[in-house]
Amino acid sequence: MHTTKTIAAALMLFSAVISSAQKTTVTAVKASPDDSLKNISLSGLSFRSIGPAITGGRVIDIAVNPRNSSEYFVASGHGSLWKTSNNGTTFSPVFDAQPSFAMGSVRYDPSNPNNVWVGTGENNGQGNAIYGDGIYKSEDGGKGWKNMGLQSSEHIGGIAIDPTNSNVVYAAAYGSLRKEGGDRGVYKTTDGGKTWRRVLYISEYTGCYEVHMDPRNNMTLYAVSHERFRKGYTNIQGGPESAIYRSLDSGATWQKIMKGMPTGDIGRMGMCVSSANPDVLYAIVQAKEGAGVYKSTNRGASWNKQSGGISAYPFYMQKLFADPKDENRVYSMDLLIQVSADGGKTFKPLGEKHKHVDNHVLWIDPSNTKHLISGNDGGVYESWDLGQSWSFKSNIPIAEVYKVSTDNALPFYNVYIGTQDNNSLMGPSRTINSSGITNREWTFTLGGDGFQTRADWKDDNILYVQSQNGGLVRYDKKNGEQLFIQPVNLIDSGYRFDWDAPLIISRHDNKRLYFAANKLFRTNDRGNTWDIISPDLTRGVPQKMLRLMNKSWSIEEYATKGSLANISSVAESPLDENIIYAGTGDGLIQVTTDGGKTWSKATSLPGVTEFTRVHHILASQHNKLVAYASCYAYNAGDYKPYLLKTNDGGKTWVSINANLPAKGSTYCMAEDHVKADLLFAGTQFGLYVSVDGGKEWIKFMNGLPTTTIMDMEIQRKENDLVVSTFGRGVYILDDYTPLRYLTTETLRKKAEIFPIKEAWMYIEGNPFGFAGKGFQGANFYSAANPPVGATFTYFIKDEVKSLKDKRKEEEKKKQEKGEDVDYPSYDVLFKEGQQPDPYLLFTVTDEQGNVIRKIKTQISKGVNRLTWDFRYQPFTPVTFTPFDDTYAWNTPDVGYMVTPGTYKVSLSQFEDGKFTELVSAQSFKCVPLNNTSLPPADKATLDAFNKKVADLTRAMSGADAYRGELVEKIPYLKQAVLDAASVPTVTYEQILAIENKLKEINRQMNG
Repeated sequence: MHTTKTIAAALMLFSAVISSAQKTTVTAVKASPDDSLKNISLSGLSFRSIGPAITGGRVIDIAVNPRNSSEYFVASGHGSLWKTSNNGTTFSPVFDAQPSFAMGSVRYDPSNPNNVWVGTGENNGQGNAIYGDGIYKSEDGGKGWKNMGLQSSEHIGGIAIDPTNSNVVYAAAYGSLRKEGGDRGVYKTTDGGKTWRRVLYISEYTGCYEVHMDPRNNMTLYAVSHERFRKGYTNIQGGPESAIYRSLDSGATWQKIMKGMPTGDIGRMGMCVSSANPDVLYAIVQAKEGAGVYKSTNRGASWNKQSGGISAYPFYMQKLFADPKDENRVYSMDLLIQVSADGGKTFKPLGEKHKHVDNHVLWIDPSNTKHLISGNDGGVYESWDLGQSWSFKSNIPIAEVYKVSTDNALPFYNVYIGTQDNNSLMGPSRTINSSGITNREWTFTLGGDGFQTRADWKDDNILYVQSQNGGLVRYDKKNGEQLFIQPVNLIDSGYRFDWDAPLIISRHDNKRLYFAANKLFRTNDRGNTWDIISPDLTRGVPQKMLRLMNKSWSIEEYATKGSLANISSVAESPLDENIIYAGTGDGLIQVTTDGGKTWSKATSLPGVTEFTRVHHILASQHNKLVAYASCYAYNAGDYKPYLLKTNDGGKTWVSINANLPAKGSTYCMAEDHVKADLLFAGTQFGLYVSVDGGKEWIKFMNGLPTTTIMDMEIQRKENDLVVSTFGRGVYILDDYTPLRYLTTETLRKKAEIFPIKEAWMYIEGNPFGFAGKGFQGANFYSAANPPVGATFTYFIKDEVKSLKDKRKEEEKKKQEKGEDVDYPSYDVLFKEGQQPDPYLLFTVTDEQGNVIRKIKTQISKGVNRLTWDFRYQPFTPVTFTPFDDTYAWNTPDVGYMVTPGTYKVSLSQFEDGKFTELVSAQSFKCVPLNNTSLPPADKATLDAFNKKVADLTRAMSGADAYRGELVEKIPYLKQAVLDAASVPTVTYEQILAIENKLKEINRQMNG
């Protein structure tokens, strides 16, 4: 009774305070003059990863903590650095904030495992090897990193650390694959990386790929040099400067140790030191004569050939690993892991059943040599029985995705990707399940290296899927049928298909496809028949190799000549089916305006060097004379961006590089289908956005790691930006439309709610019994769905400054002027301490203005997002206790769902005890997904019933909560009666009766 009166009085007082506050005049804050998009936080527009992790990507090194084998690092060629602290149950990326992502080597400091060293730049020599920016060090086990130098090495192949002195480190600087000079050879630091001294140098074209330290003697070092150069269509894989060197004085002097080895031009070599007997060394040698595996039993003083096998691709895999317990057991990295148990005389496959091929690194557990961890083109695999069986770490999303596309499936579109050496796949953009997108949602559509997939925009059951070099099939999703439809030349020597051959479906006819080799093909019957609609649009196959390393090369000298004379990109104008663009791998852009009858070549590509690859052409949806081209020349050692635009149908082109960084090749672009000036560009090191047609670019990496954006597509129905990364799978930016409205006018407003997307209403399913992963374990991979609900994207110009912030600003101004700063008075400090924290309040109402929900959130400057989950306020009593998700069956308290319809949302700001409306009510629609078999017939009746249930539940919950409070007071009352001499014992009996009554109430309410 007294409690009821107290609550009523409190409510009356609260009402009076509110009324007083509403009468107060609010003065608007003056808008800041800074209205440039580049100074605005876009944190609310964040990308989310959708995987996949069912397939991995290239892993080139693994480092295991020497004191705790359950902790190790995984270095991916293009997927950055990952760490596990629980033996691979979970992995976390630890290098995402750094400017490089291509890994070459990772090593623990053997005397202090908190020190970790990473060499950046992939340590292989294939065409898509990405460069780095030197060597990094972490002193806290990978939490933080510092670049320690050797930035011009581009590729660091190996690191050796003195086990007796953490400050002494050796780095094998491989040097640029595509340019001469830079940091090459072996470098040594004696002060933990502060300074470096080059202790071994061969030449401007030859670097060191490996460096090893004798485990028994830290003064004995071995280094492997490799002469190589790759530029344009010419690849030099070896030369006379490839060799093995040894130092016996901690790197002060070096001797070449090649006695018994092949002479002349030598390709890449790999070597290892046996920990079981450090006098024993193994080397695998690529040579024209005498190639094979060599062994030394005298620390390299002489070598004896053991066998003649080398890896299938020496420039890509050629590495050896010695068993730490058995000096005669050695492993060779190859397509299949090869193992010798007799000192290299004979090799046999270790065992690759259900495991990916193309192996790069192998860790052998020194405490149990049957325990192996393999890094290969498919990711990370672990074996406990010497390779007889392998477990795949299917929770590291490091797929190297060449191409990405989408379909128009309902309710959620699908994503199609082609990956480096890991097939073509399709998966959902989101699911209706709380578990998100798991590995089981992805399906393989074609084997090999995967490239462009296109879905018929009228019938998404029909796919056109492609593997390397133009291996094109038509795929029927209904029955899984694959029909090979690649055009075949039966007359002469065949067509020249690019490794990544372009494929598009016409916007004008869903049965019409364009596909290209060195000539352009068109089909009007889904690939049953093809017509050639162009001559050879390339420069033609070059007859000579490029002059590299100051000399001409013949094929006998480890030189190979590929062909860039292929069509690498095709675009058809969405506005005119007769306008078709073709870009070539050897630097040409050709265009037809009559459907392929005649072709004309662009007169010039300003600032673009000859043979620069035209990787992607985009024909505008707004003007048939406008097109964009993304070009790159990193394969020629030129890392500059090349973005071009034509305004006259391809006759002339202008650069729109604008303020893009000088280092960062360009791969792709996308144009918004509503606002022509809204453009996206994918580069070597990230994504950029422009809202003014390419006059200014803004780096846009929210939710993205440092990575190569290889391809992108806008899903027009959902206004999503879908990007493929070469090393981190696929990312989606859900509903990027607020970028269309970020005008100068908008940025001068104090606040804004952007147009709200129609929201799908549904209740997430729990396919694993409970929410999320259920009982699947921490290693179960899942990519998060976007939150279910109506998403409000809003802009806040300025954060609210507290009284304390304002005082400190004034004090700072005085200090800068040299004026005295007065100590604040007690009253000032008291007011600062009593000032309530400001916040934003979103109020959701129905069309009649009835309040449905109020949502409180902090004030953050810039563009932000908040999602309302279609529910009323929770009907349980107010509590500040955080939700406990310890048990899978625990569920958070939520209100019941509203019915579909039109709703409104407004935005207010709470500051200094007052609410100020910032944005008036904006309308939006909530639409049922209609994925239920038996939807309610009368939604209004259901809503009324839900309200009654909510009212009853709230009353019951409140009563039960009050009962619980009384129960907690009973022991105090009992003790008080016993302690107070004047209180009669009958009072104790009355308390017991109340306690029993409360127990009975609990039984009736809760069972």
